Amino acid sequence: MIATWARGLARHRTGRLLAALTGIALAVALVAALGSFLTASKATMTQRAVRSVAVDWQVQVQPGADPNTVLSLVAGTPGTRTALPVGFAHTDGFTAHVQGSTQTTGPGMALGLPDGYRTRFPDAMRTLSGASTGVLLAQQTASNLHAAPGDTIGVRLPGAGLRQVKVDGVVDLPQADSLFQTVGAPSQSQPTAPPDNVVLLPAADFAALTRGATGVTTQIHAARDSARLPSDPAAAYSAATGAAHHLEARSAGTALVGNNVGAALDSARQDALYAQILFLFLGVPGAVLAAALTAAVASAGGERRRQEQGLLRLRGLRPRQITALAGLEAALTGLAGGLAGLGIAALTGRLAFGTASFGASAATWSVWYAVAFVLGAAVAAGAVLVPALRDLRTVTVADTRKQEDVRPSRSPWWLRYGLDLALLTGSWLVFRASSGNQYALVLAPEGVPSISVSYWAFLGPALLWIGAALLLWRLTLLALTHGRAVLARLVRPLTATLAGTTAATLSRRRRPFARSVVLLALAVSFAISTAVFNATYHQQAEVDARLTNGADVTVTEPPGAQVPPSAGAALKIAGVRHVEPLQHRFAYVGSDLQDLYGVRPGTVARATSLQDAYFAGGTADQLMRRLAQRPDNLLVSVETVNDFQLSPGDTVNLRVQDARTKSLRTVPFHYAGIVKEFPTAPKDSFFVANASYVAKATGDDSAGAFLLDTAGTNQQRIADRLRGQLGTGATVTDLTQTRGTVGTSLTSVDLAGLTRIELAFAVLLAAGAGGLVLALGLAERRRTFAIATVLGARARHLRGMVLSEALLLAVAGLTGGALIGWALSEMLVKVLTGVFDPPPAALSVPGAYLALTGAAAVAAVLAAALNGVRGSRRPAVEELRDL
Repeated sequence: MIATWARGLARHRTGRLLAALTGIALAVALVAALGSFLTASKATMTQRAVRSVAVDWQVQVQPGADPNTVLSLVAGTPGTRTALPVGFAHTDGFTAHVQGSTQTTGPGMALGLPDGYRTRFPDAMRTLSGASTGVLLAQQTASNLHAAPGDTIGVRLPGAGLRQVKVDGVVDLPQADSLFQTVGAPSQSQPTAPPDNVVLLPAADFAALTRGATGVTTQIHAARDSARLPSDPAAAYSAATGAAHHLEARSAGTALVGNNVGAALDSARQDALYAQILFLFLGVPGAVLAAALTAAVASAGGERRRQEQGLLRLRGLRPRQITALAGLEAALTGLAGGLAGLGIAALTGRLAFGTASFGASAATWSVWYAVAFVLGAAVAAGAVLVPALRDLRTVTVADTRKQEDVRPSRSPWWLRYGLDLALLTGSWLVFRASSGNQYALVLAPEGVPSISVSYWAFLGPALLWIGAALLLWRLTLLALTHGRAVLARLVRPLTATLAGTTAATLSRRRRPFARSVVLLALAVSFAISTAVFNATYHQQAEVDARLTNGADVTVTEPPGAQVPPSAGAALKIAGVRHVEPLQHRFAYVGSDLQDLYGVRPGTVARATSLQDAYFAGGTADQLMRRLAQRPDNLLVSVETVNDFQLSPGDTVNLRVQDARTKSLRTVPFHYAGIVKEFPTAPKDSFFVANASYVAKATGDDSAGAFLLDTAGTNQQRIADRLRGQLGTGATVTDLTQTRGTVGTSLTSVDLAGLTRIELAFAVLLAAGAGGLVLALGLAERRRTFAIATVLGARARHLRGMVLSEALLLAVAGLTGGALIGWALSEMLVKVLTGVFDPPPAALSVPGAYLALTGAAAVAAVLAAALNGVRGSRRPAVEELRDL
């Protein structure tokens, strides 16, 4: 009997089975793909964090301890690949006599590097000119001294006087911040900037140079074996910090560990948790939607299934046997759909990422594939087996012979009790709480192994999604129940004399129609919210890179260099549209030292992007006009406004250095607005003023940087040309280089892959929600079309009935989906503010993708309608006989 039933299902219910199989396959594929990708992404984050560190550990030898003993201790620590001693000495200053002039600098550092240091730690420095070994000057020091390879410089050391060394090369120190950290000090006590003046010497030369000097210390630089670390960033962070603490405990107070690799993993673990949050925010709704699609597909044939069940009961089958047959259908659908979904996931991974595992290890991706398969089986059981069991308990044989719309039924309980309105109210309350200024979605205290997420913030978008869907369901039912006259007028152009009949049919079948509308709306809203979030994130990642770099290409002059604005003319090479000078000074407000930027208000926007979100108290254009109209106007940070209780128009006295007297002088400004972000400016407090007023007040119009607009093209090529033209005298950075520097692992790897998967599935879900359910619903209504034909309806009338329903479904579903998607996008971006840096001023809408999604949904609906029209042409007598 079971084999006969299975053959009958395959032969006569092929469309229904394939539709359910498609829904299950999409759910399984989405979960398998996203889960595997999430695991692989976390491993990638760990690898990127480890590779970004030049020196894993900087172990500070404490006063009175033997450096050789500490070196042996570090080298013998499990996981240490190599360990070398590095000498550090404070200097009082550097001097150089070059081309008839003498240059002097302030205090700095001298480092003693052992043989093989650059081989063991290749990323610690980069050669700019001259030899890669010997006495090496940092780029900034070479610029300050006007020194080049072959020149002799003097190094003044406390307790040892002035000693001469010959320069062999000039190098860049990419990770100077960590190299010159105060080991063991908390982050707020670390130096605000690395020293400008640095010389690096071979160990023997360093020993000779510092003989008799005071303030000489030793660090042990160690490289760790990253293969020992777990793939998850949080677990890797715990392992790295645990190993460092273990070494400190074993050293008995003779060593402190500067854990650079731990600091990198500390940042990566937060990125990993945000990736997990995005998986939940953007991935889980897709899986839920695919499961709902399967349930809707199954329920589209619910009436036919109940009739078959009643017939089986009349023929003497017991409930247990009927349950077995329903279980067989669920098992076949779940097995075939699960295997198809795993195949789709593997194909997606192969096409998009080059491997079916999405880069995850065999163990992890197999686990996710197994979880997804079990989920598919559960969806199949919930969509097919559970309704069959419910019907066995609640539906009599007599009820199965009635049409669904004839059987008396009450309104759903959620409709009677207003669950939709309650959910929307709850969503608004949660959103208000989770989007407050003091709210943190991810809490990762620095130096603390544990990391936590406020998962209750998920309630806001989740309640909105569900509540909006139920509200749309309510509104659709109300429109179909009380709007038959309006419906008749709307469908009359297509149905002519059957307009009233069509409206009555839609009203009678309002529940399945409302379900189809809601399912299409949810699919469209999923596509919209995912696409808008992705586009907004990439928009803000670009904004962050441009804020950090300043413009397409930025030329930064060394501190103290007297470079006039006219020097920018030499930078306007082929491909550069505009060169904008930018002053950079320092100013005291009270006892607080802040950066001061002097701009040309009328032209600064030609070289860089100024968004309204960067300012408060006016738009970007308005505030720039205020600086131009009154040159002594000043833009200040929020912190400064709060600290000094400023009101618009208040006088702000800044103390800045006078270039003529080299002493501080008080310059009055007037508070005109708030600046929160500005190109090249730090994240903390700073000022923005009119460059002409700053130059007049200080007697110095020199530029600290030049912002170059290249129209967004050839940035790297132009930067390379300028580096060759300027040599080591200035630092040239381009936007392409900065994107890789400021982008987190979440920016550069994970979100792009996550959304690439989701956007593809969103189009498929929208098309499936629009077409599959309608097609199956029309197929189940062949009896209605046959009776209409017998009663005199012509083919054009039937075509009008089908197309009217399809068009109403498409319009209602797309409109509702657009509104829900817009609300979801706004809420997602606000709740996930921590992912954005800086927060967006407005959402970015990917019009092309949304048009593709809408077209796919409309095409699927029309295809289902045309297939229904084709089926209605079959002779009515044959149709009725088969049914």
